[in-house]
Amino acid sequence: MVAHEGKFAVVLLSGGLDSMVAGGIAREAGYRVLALTIDYNQRHRLELQAAARVASALNALSHIVLPLDLSAFGGSALTADIAVPKGGVEAGIPITYVPARNTIFLSLTLGMAEVAGANDIYIGVNALDYSGYPDCRPEFIEAFQNMAALATKAGVEGDPVRINAPLQHMSKADIVREAHRLGLDAGMSWSCYDPTPDGKHCGLCDSCRLRSKGFEEAGLPDPTIYAVKP
Repeated sequence: MVAHEGKFAVVLLSGGLDSMVAGGIAREAGYRVLALTIDYNQRHRLELQAAARVASALNALSHIVLPLDLSAFGGSALTADIAVPKGGVEAGIPITYVPARNTIFLSLTLGMAEVAGANDIYIGVNALDYSGYPDCRPEFIEAFQNMAALATKAGVEGDPVRINAPLQHMSKADIVREAHRLGLDAGMSWSCYDPTPDGKHCGLCDSCRLRSKGFEEAGLPDPTIYAVKP
């Protein structure tokens, strides 16, 4: 693969498995990684700690943790006093959907990329094994790419920032295997929406169930400590 020497990519790093693998793919492609994590006052701090670990493992040149209090809006089990569902992955858009989250986050990432002179953004959205969020679909990424070309100086001048979603059509098992291939310790990442007080993955929320299923189907050991085995 041709390395992009001296070129930068902004990686939207949540601390989850998917964003970790997206960052690893950017690094493997030869990009110098600039990590951006949004602290949106989510239910817990553990994924922010995971993001710091992952940024270090990716040898990120910088890691910005940007505060943005989406709990002021609420509307989600991740930003309001609403119980996280634990009954299994259901069809439809779940209550853990944070309204317009990826639109907001990618807009901030786009601004950072323009300032940093980065040609590329990497985001770990996935449209196969996911929780039904509308802002993880290929149509959304394509629409945002078109918007980015219209809304930025870089785009108007003919060199728009590219939105890369390398996990878009991977299953969670594929993503687990990719983490292994890249030599990334999946145990660094965090997936749970509602961790226990002693810092374990709950094992029952949608995200825990999808994570566990991915390791099982990949045939690789799951380093995650679950309070209840999914």
